[in-house]
Amino acid sequence: MSTHDRETAKRPEDLTRLFIARARAGDAEGLVALYEPDAVIAAGRVVATGHDEIRRFFTDLLAKKSDFPDVETLPAILGEGIAMTFARLPNGTISAETARRQPDGGWLWIIDQLKIKPAPRPEEAAGAA
Repeated sequence: MSTHDRETAKRPEDLTRLFIARARAGDAEGLVALYEPDAVIAAGRVVATGHDEIRRFFTDLLAKKSDFPDVETLPAILGEGIAMTFARLPNGTISAETARRQPDGGWLWIIDQLKIKPAPRPEEAAGAA
């Protein structure tokens, strides 16, 4: 399937749904198509910049047969042609992304911060001491 045949995100929140569907399908090119050409993906640190590196990152990730659980898509924060998107994984981990409206009206991510682990609650931190 070519990039032009794929569904585009009509709302910023659609990006998360499309990401999960394409990841579960093993569609690395479909994942790349959710990002602008110079986008950045970080997982605590920058791991991929631009489509070539993003493609390698997702190809490697999909080869590991990673699990892509259902996530809770949180409401986007919208600005003028830009949005922050968020998803919460079942373990409480959050992802935060910046998306930009494209000339065709669709949305693509420009920055993707994967898996922000929540800080432990004070009672959890005290129990670990």
